Amino acid sequence: MSLFGNVSTINSSGKCTIMNLSRTQISSRDCFNIASGHMDVLAFGHSDAMGHRLQFPGVRSLITRTKKNVSPLKVVCVDYPRPELENTSNFLEAAYLSSTFRTSPRPAKPLEIVIAGAGLAGLSTAKYLADAGHKPILLEARDVLGGKVAAWKDDDGDWYETGLHIFFGAYPNVQNLFGELGINDRLQWKEHSMIFAMPNKPGEFSRFDFPDVLPAPLNGIWAILRNNEMLTWPEKVKFAIGLLPAMLGGQAYVEAQDGLSVKDWMRKQGIPDRVTTEVFIAMSKALNFINPDELSMQCILIALNRFLQEKHGSKMAFLDGSPPERLCMPVVEHIESLGGVVRLNSRIQKIELNKDGTVRNFLLNDGNIIQGDAYVFATPVDILKLLLPEDWKPIPYFKKLEKLVGVPVINVHIWFDRKLRNTYDHLLFSRSNLLSVYADMSVTCKEYYDPNRSMLELVFAPAEEWISRSDSDIIDATMSELSRLFPDEIAADQSKAKILKYHVVKTPRSVYKTVPDCEPCRPLQRSPIQGFYLAGDYTKQKYLASMEGAVLSGKFCAQAIVQDCELLAARGEVLAEASLV
Repeated sequence: MSLFGNVSTINSSGKCTIMNLSRTQISSRDCFNIASGHMDVLAFGHSDAMGHRLQFPGVRSLITRTKKNVSPLKVVCVDYPRPELENTSNFLEAAYLSSTFRTSPRPAKPLEIVIAGAGLAGLSTAKYLADAGHKPILLEARDVLGGKVAAWKDDDGDWYETGLHIFFGAYPNVQNLFGELGINDRLQWKEHSMIFAMPNKPGEFSRFDFPDVLPAPLNGIWAILRNNEMLTWPEKVKFAIGLLPAMLGGQAYVEAQDGLSVKDWMRKQGIPDRVTTEVFIAMSKALNFINPDELSMQCILIALNRFLQEKHGSKMAFLDGSPPERLCMPVVEHIESLGGVVRLNSRIQKIELNKDGTVRNFLLNDGNIIQGDAYVFATPVDILKLLLPEDWKPIPYFKKLEKLVGVPVINVHIWFDRKLRNTYDHLLFSRSNLLSVYADMSVTCKEYYDPNRSMLELVFAPAEEWISRSDSDIIDATMSELSRLFPDEIAADQSKAKILKYHVVKTPRSVYKTVPDCEPCRPLQRSPIQGFYLAGDYTKQKYLASMEGAVLSGKFCAQAIVQDCELLAARGEVLAEASLV
């Protein structure tokens, strides 16, 4: 298959050159080296062993001659082609929902909808309302877009993010959003693998490779069967038998498992505890930042269902730069091009009510009053609960929100004084007690690329006991864990690789904690208060706490408002007349 994309190359002066290899036939992985003579090369992401040097016909033609004592040109990364997602039923369903906004009848008078929160849920709500011909007024409390995908630039010009964000093939609404904005090329797709560190073999990794030649679910089954380092054959058989009810029972069975934790469900199905330890501790922490004894099994089954039923469902991509600039800004530009408004530094102080209990306006911290025909809260559930009017709290719809609580998480960024070799151009599951997933962003992400130094971005989870600790304590603990992942390159005392700088981003309340029995507490996007709506991954949609869930919730919220358009317009006229009396 023809690989497409650009190859970043670094010459001896440190300047970047671009070569287009769109017509080059390459049969190996996405990071490789071109080298001549005796030189110290870096190699990442080979399927069998790290440090494998790729060779392919015509390689000499890509090498420029260099002066004596100057390092030859190195080709560092080639992105994988975007997988074929457009023919999956979920993608088509998402595409149809998007199209309904563009094709809906144009309103005689566009509604003005005030939306609190410019994370993915708020941006999605505003985008699709604008597509339907309405005027969203999007208010963000902070000076940065993105909510849980926010990022900041430090004094050196380096980005640090709220979280390590991965875009799966099984994110149909997110993938449609990228296509609608014309930014599909901003996703850097990686090889179709899941890579786990081996705690009992420091510095080594175990892989689940999904062959492209097989359809789902055979590619996933093959990946599991081929891996003999993490699970034994008897464990694989018991795990497969235990999963049969989920595979045969469909969505109804999956939703019925909400009352069981991952650990309890595994034991109920007769699956050995070692399966949970080897695979599902890492998976639980990656999905919801908590351990299997807390996480609802529904969350795992939804992920497995998507990964096993869709050929490219578990295929991963990194964004090619910071989320606020590379994803959120295109959404904002789209909203504004259609007449919508996006305002930063607009923190809501109070939801003020009419006598009938409906929303009169949002009062901002700066004293400004924002009014509209409808109102949306697209903030995390914890912020909504803080600002919920007292008159609404006894209403069952809002009272059920008490059980939904954000989970703490910490994102760690460490810049080292050298290029680490024991890594891949991919997301890695650490399987450590303190860390969830990590990636060398100097390899995986174009904007963060550095040929000489590594920047590891790591998710520190579970973080409940660490969220109040100092940054230095967190870095010390992280370095201790990294010394086991990189035994030849990193030591806890920095006697090997040295830290140039670090950033620690703490989120005391991130995505809602997907514990057992919280599914009935998740609200629909249309509230019982006329003209008031909710959006956010905690609201009712099938992708739970994820970027996909946030985007889908925004579409559902926009859909409810469009359906209520005539009612909201009539209500606005009544309120306008009443204000004149």
